[in-house]
Amino acid sequence: MTPTLGFIGWIIIGGLAGWIASKMQNRDAQMGIGLNILVGVIGGFIGGWLLGLLGFDVEGGGRFFSFLTCLIGAVILLWIVNKVTGSRR
Repeated sequence: MTPTLGFIGWIIIGGLAGWIASKMQNRDAQMGIGLNILVGVIGGFIGGWLLGLLGFDVEGGGRFFSFLTCLIGAVILLWIVNKVTGSRR
């Protein structure tokens, strides 16, 4: 059984995932550490929901899978934000 991440783990993984997603979506200049963390954590919920719909075990995947889940969700979230705000990308 894999131990849960806890609050600090979610902040670290969410921040890292949000930062990488902001780099991938060319939004890093507009985002600070707080917004990167927020995007990563919300991305974790989005990614977990989508991967759960596809049949993946998002709760038992471990830290690396949690990071990938947050990253996928954060990229999707920033893509949606780019489309809604009419960003250059």
